[in-house]
Amino acid sequence: MSDPHPSRPDREDKRTFLQKLAEFIHPGPDSTDELIATLAEAEDNDIIGAESRRMLEGVIRMADMTAGDVMVPATQMELVNIADPYDVMMHGVIDTAHSRFPVYENERENIIGILMAKDLLKLQRAPELNIRALLRSAVFVPESKGLNDLLRDFQANRNHMAIVIDEFGRVAGLVTIEDVLEEIVGEIEDEFDIAEDEGDIYGLADRTYRVSGDTPIERVESAFGVRFTGTDPDDEFDTIGGLIAHEMGHVPKRGERHVLAGFNFVVMLTQGGAVKWFKVSPVPDESA
Repeated sequence: MSDPHPSRPDREDKRTFLQKLAEFIHPGPDSTDELIATLAEAEDNDIIGAESRRMLEGVIRMADMTAGDVMVPATQMELVNIADPYDVMMHGVIDTAHSRFPVYENERENIIGILMAKDLLKLQRAPELNIRALLRSAVFVPESKGLNDLLRDFQANRNHMAIVIDEFGRVAGLVTIEDVLEEIVGEIEDEFDIAEDEGDIYGLADRTYRVSGDTPIERVESAFGVRFTGTDPDDEFDTIGGLIAHEMGHVPKRGERHVLAGFNFVVMLTQGGAVKWFKVSPVPDESA
């Protein structure tokens, strides 16, 4: 009688003696650093490409990272005040060019929901709508939340933003699915973006640029191919916000503009007595 459960033949080991000896002498990586070094060696040997190596390395490093490592700090969060009039909300949404905004009530710590920019447009056709009815539920995660787990949650819940909470229950910042994916694929830029070193300079859809007030002057000069010369050559400033405030002779207010080196700098947002964001565009030839 034949055996109803015949044993499976052992898979043939096609490694050569030298390959077995090499693996015995140099066993596989047993740490993250060794694994990353192995990937670099594979790239050097043309086994994988440079982009593949960077992505694989990003996946490996992401396993040890948390939401707190990649979040946008609370001081840099773009928020919407539920008490603001519609025109103010719309102006802020257009200027910042984000698709989602945390909404607060009374104080910035009190996040009551997430507003989609496209939902705000519904109020134009139906002003009787209550803005609260348009809010999506806010997702809160601790700073210690692992990025792997956070990415799975984003995928499972079809949610693209989470509010990060510190150990004391305060808002520490926010993190988006783009922040997580950038750890794998690198910086995700649109066709208007200027590479970021310090501060922030990036393009808006109307071909103007948004520049943070704390961006170093040298970086702004390099980005726009200009040289800023102040009224007093003995004055030295580190940031574009400091230079323009000095040129204007007072603390700039929202909506004020100043022309410098052929560019219009319009104050979009101030915070703590300093300009947080400028909207920058070239001065038209006929007005220069």
